[in-house]
Amino acid sequence: MYPEELVKPMRQELVGAGFEELYTAEDVQDALSKEGTTLVMVNSVCGCAAGTARPGTIASLQLDKTPDHLTTVFAGVDVESTNKAREMMIPFPPSSPSIALFKDGQLVHMLERHHIEGRSADMIAANLAGAYEEFC
Repeated sequence: MYPEELVKPMRQELVGAGFEELYTAEDVQDALSKEGTTLVMVNSVCGCAAGTARPGTIASLQLDKTPDHLTTVFAGVDVESTNKAREMMIPFPPSSPSIALFKDGQLVHMLERHHIEGRSADMIAANLAGAYEEFC
């Protein structure tokens, strides 16, 4: 577990962009049972989360088509909600950061850590834009 003082600015970056933090398995279940599209950002303290995943995800929200619901769990901090979110992302193995798009509770698009590392924030945003265009 990381200390809250360390992760608070990383949390706030997404909350400030309109993301709802999910802390429990029930929070995740409730969020993913909503009708429409739900984006789940598995936040992380790593450099690729700070350098490309969070900025790219936030930039993707500037488009006409975006998810109906924006949510986030924090790997290494929000253990219960992160485990539940990852369970909902099967068959993909756990990775952080990662970004998943669900439609009516079904996983329809996934960006794993290996899709994020070495990519620019603009590339992440473009990838998500394509998913929004198709599913939102």
